[in-house]
Amino acid sequence: MLFNSFEFVLAFLPAAFAGFFWLARYSHRLAGLWLAAASLLFYGWWNPKLVLLLLCSIAFNYALGYAIGHARRAATGKLLLVVAVAANLACLGYFKYTNFFIASVNAAIGTDWGLASIALPLGISFFTFTQIAFLVDVHRRLAKEYNFIHYILFVTYFPHLIAGPVLHHKQMMPQFALAATYRTSAANVAGGLLIFAIGLAKKTLLADSFSEYAKPIFDAANQGAELGMVAAWTGALAYTLQIYFDFSGYSDMAIGLSRLFGVTIPLNFNSPYKAHNIIEFWRRWHMTLSIFLRDYLYISLGGNRQGALRRYFNLMITMLLGGLWHGANWTFFVWGGLHGIYLVVNHAWHGVRRSIGFPVTVPSLPGHLVGTAITFLMVVVAWVFFRADTFGSAMRMLQAMAAFGDLANFFNDTGTGMAMALDHVSGVPHRSVNYFFGLFGAGLTISWLVPNSQTLVAKVRLDSSAMRFMLIGSLLFWILVLVTFSASRGVSEFIYYNF
Repeated sequence: MLFNSFEFVLAFLPAAFAGFFWLARYSHRLAGLWLAAASLLFYGWWNPKLVLLLLCSIAFNYALGYAIGHARRAATGKLLLVVAVAANLACLGYFKYTNFFIASVNAAIGTDWGLASIALPLGISFFTFTQIAFLVDVHRRLAKEYNFIHYILFVTYFPHLIAGPVLHHKQMMPQFALAATYRTSAANVAGGLLIFAIGLAKKTLLADSFSEYAKPIFDAANQGAELGMVAAWTGALAYTLQIYFDFSGYSDMAIGLSRLFGVTIPLNFNSPYKAHNIIEFWRRWHMTLSIFLRDYLYISLGGNRQGALRRYFNLMITMLLGGLWHGANWTFFVWGGLHGIYLVVNHAWHGVRRSIGFPVTVPSLPGHLVGTAITFLMVVVAWVFFRADTFGSAMRMLQAMAAFGDLANFFNDTGTGMAMALDHVSGVPHRSVNYFFGLFGAGLTISWLVPNSQTLVAKVRLDSSAMRFMLIGSLLFWILVLVTFSASRGVSEFIYYNF
């Protein structure tokens, strides 16, 4: 079920909301079960058979987590943790990487083994990582609550289940135990709908509009077509902005939906294209995944405790595995590797500065602008591999982007240059040059200069109940308008639904 669909906005969400708070008047336990059941319905909307896999994963991890937490010997707890994490990774590997492994072996040794028919369960990467974090936290004595209903809700909670954020037990379980969570609040409803509406607008008005330019150009590159420089840059920038507003929109909608139920989930997206270096970028992009990789992989490998060279090695391993987490394709591996190299260079540069007596400080305005531009360019290059189907098509895109000689032809006729540059690519929408520059200009301006939705919502002050209910009514109207607009173009999935 999609957040931007009629069935979600008009049927599922009202029923889940009304049932939760009605039952909460009589029993918090029943209300929790209702929300967990609604979340399973949400998950099973695509394929009901996959609900059994999710429930088996929940039962297994809860049982192992309980056993780890109650192990009398530290060695026993550690052994159980290793078994549990290995089982989770094996399950993830089977569903996500079996076909990738077989295809890679076929390509490497020239065999023709048949590919397994394995459907990738939606959200398996997210609910697997969420539960691995729970297991590790139990072993570290950071998670001590074992209320089974709360655990089911923690894993299945529909705002985060399919595309994150990656949640921690300690962030969620205490909230499910609070009496305030089970009482409606006009402020929560108004604030939640406002954040949801902003996210929905990002998805329907911006992300889906940029997709109309990104998809046909990358498809052309995947089919071996020769692209001009302008077309290649259009595709690369369109995807850079599409994934920004798609993931930012989903993150806003998840936070807004959760706030409707009185539950706060962590911020997962914080204007990453404003970052002036790649270290800051990863503190702003997919923040919960970055924290997970840092806390449970990078630090476990040794972090920065064993010298600079080992630190850089740990960074590369972390980013390479983080790349493969996003998808079973060598292009994701290259994307992760590029970001690993970027991070190594960034950390090495900071080390050089400190060694010669120039501490790392907040840069001046010119330095900040230069750093932001360089970081953005590097991120765009990496996104090409993230989006391309094959390494070869990514290289065709990058080669076309580097063909700056094509600029002369483009500027020979400024009135029709853009149309001429894109006309030969099948599927690119035939719209005016003003629309093109307006769309891309708006996208870049919003991502670089406009305060993000969390900042904007924080500035909203509701002084009376009447104002809150007026806001709720107007937001419901605009949400319906946006959903109708989305449906008229064909309701599209979020990019991170595929991971």
